[in-house]
Amino acid sequence: MFSIEFLRQFRLGEYAIFDFLVSFFGIFLLSPLLSKFFLKIRISVPVQSWLFLTLPLSILVHWMFGTMTPMTKYFLDMSGHYSLKVIILILLLLGLKGVKIVKKV
Repeated sequence: MFSIEFLRQFRLGEYAIFDFLVSFFGIFLLSPLLSKFFLKIRISVPVQSWLFLTLPLSILVHWMFGTMTPMTKYFLDMSGHYSLKVIILILLLLGLKGVKIVKKV
């Protein structure tokens, strides 16, 4: 029987690969529903944008709920981890690039 701790032991640096896979798979499954919801408020967000926004949104959600994961801690750290900050900002820009405001028909 596999436990979460066993699955989380496989890492890329300090980050658990399992956490990344679950996050991206979860967003992939939820993206049609999220896109449909945002379309009701006249914002078009394609699936690809949701995938790019996965990590920036996860940092925001973890920060809002006070769960300081290593990535959240490193992103909010003002004295270093600039490569992580650049990657997250690039993902944010790529995600927002596909977002469009839909005019009323």
